[in-house]
Amino acid sequence: MTENSMIRRGLMLVLSSPSGAGKSTISRHLLDSDRNLQLSVSATTRAKRGSEIDGVHYHFVPERQFHAMRERGDLLEWAEVHSNFYGTPRDPVEEALSKGRDVLFDIDWQGTLQLKKAARKDVVSVFILPPSMEELKQRLVRRAEDKQDVIEARLQNARVEIGHWDEYDYVIVNDDLEKAFAAVRSIVEAERHKRERVIGARGFVEGMLNS
Repeated sequence: MTENSMIRRGLMLVLSSPSGAGKSTISRHLLDSDRNLQLSVSATTRAKRGSEIDGVHYHFVPERQFHAMRERGDLLEWAEVHSNFYGTPRDPVEEALSKGRDVLFDIDWQGTLQLKKAARKDVVSVFILPPSMEELKQRLVRRAEDKQDVIEARLQNARVEIGHWDEYDYVIVNDDLEKAFAAVRSIVEAERHKRERVIGARGFVEGMLNS
């Protein structure tokens, strides 16, 4: 048996950042480059859009069913956004972790706190910071997706979100996308080798010593 074949429990990788700091881009690169990482699929009560696929983009459920899931403790975290509910179903995540697969979460600081409360030992949380508020503003402007009032609202929200940076395990300043991505990759690799996650290590060592 080699080190790579030892049984390992997966981890929950949480990436959070204010809008424009690069979280979505880093998430895409991670998913494209790592076959053992999968994106968490949330449940939501909002209506499905034409291009969306149930079970791929979201699990679309009636509001009554969502509340029942929440009451039973079937959600690791949940939130209400614009009169719709969103949450992370527990069972698919637990199944992935038990098979040694890692799950990526793109959630805010409130969801992160809930996730830590539900499964602290499985969570690895990373906060992505912009190099400055001025650079963050320029990135939002360059995206050319929002009007000025929306950009100002995003900047105000960013100040609130950034205020929770110290509730995360790791903090990365994204002043260079390649370096920031490499830093996240390094964190994931190190956390995969954490002793408590390599649950097959004891048997591996005992077998080696007894051979």
